[in-house]
Amino acid sequence: MGLTLQSSFYIGDKKIGEGEKCFIIAEAGVNHNGNLNLAKQLVDVAAESGADAVKFQTFRAESLASKNAEKADYQIESTSEDESQYYMLKKLELSYQDFRRLSDYTKEKNLIFLSTPFDEESASFLEEIGIPAYKISSGEITNLPLLKLIAKNRKPVILSTGMSTLCEVEKAVVTLKKNGSENIVILHCTTSYPAAFESVNLSAMNTMKYSFRLPVGYSDHTIGVTIPIAAAAMGAAVIEKHFTLDKSLLGPDHKASLDPSELKEMIQAIRNVEKAIGTGIKKRTEEEKKIILVARKSIVAGRDIHKGEVVREKDLKLKRPGNGIPPEYLNEIAGKKAQRNLIYDEQIKWEDII
Repeated sequence: MGLTLQSSFYIGDKKIGEGEKCFIIAEAGVNHNGNLNLAKQLVDVAAESGADAVKFQTFRAESLASKNAEKADYQIESTSEDESQYYMLKKLELSYQDFRRLSDYTKEKNLIFLSTPFDEESASFLEEIGIPAYKISSGEITNLPLLKLIAKNRKPVILSTGMSTLCEVEKAVVTLKKNGSENIVILHCTTSYPAAFESVNLSAMNTMKYSFRLPVGYSDHTIGVTIPIAAAAMGAAVIEKHFTLDKSLLGPDHKASLDPSELKEMIQAIRNVEKAIGTGIKKRTEEEKKIILVARKSIVAGRDIHKGEVVREKDLKLKRPGNGIPPEYLNEIAGKKAQRNLIYDEQIKWEDII
């Protein structure tokens, strides 16, 4: 018996689920550095790359971090050592009005606009502007009040699971379902910037798929494009990857992000992988049917054989092309008599022997 998953569902005009095209989210995050014009340029890059959606992060620094909250090591390396996490986040804020404009601009580019809320006020604002789905960040997976608020809107939910145990993922899924969320996709994630290949554990996608009977995907923080492509090959329903206009910009996430050309390369590779996965039915392609004639062999006379002679196995050879009797019938030809004179290297036909 196969694994039965939750039915497919839509985010905007894109269908999400087992067997559907991978939903690719270009994660702009805070790589706009608090500048609306840079944010719009990120939308432009996402559109040109072929992404399905572009995603940002909506928060008020006052609600997200206390004034004395420390920064992660990777944040210290790429921002000022003297500022706290709060002041770093404050510089990365966009106003709600900026997000309204950004949402409209994204739609003009025929992209789906997504943003991760980090507080209840921001979640309510995103609902007000008609966001089609909610992304819950790995850091908020235990924030059950926020999950309950989001679930009540009955929109699709993309749940990231970095830093989580299976029990924590279960609690989040149960909370979402109990409070109104019917359509959930779980993203495996390793919350490290950048994440080492050894820490990725892509097999955890299958663990969560079998545990929760939900579609799964992958949110990537490794360097390069190899791992998200591998995740797509393993059947990820959603792929999320950070990107930036310039990796040398000052800010916490630029260094571990893709540049525009890499983002385009990743998306094209994932689309190629989808084509290559196929149906699972082992059969010849139309191209292979033509190549059979060139690449396979037929049974031919290994010497001149006279009419009436018994054809022995040592009198036969196997040579290209493959438009005659296949080698698998060699034993059925050997031991029979020639019905006519056969010339060396001539293909043998069924009517030539008896």
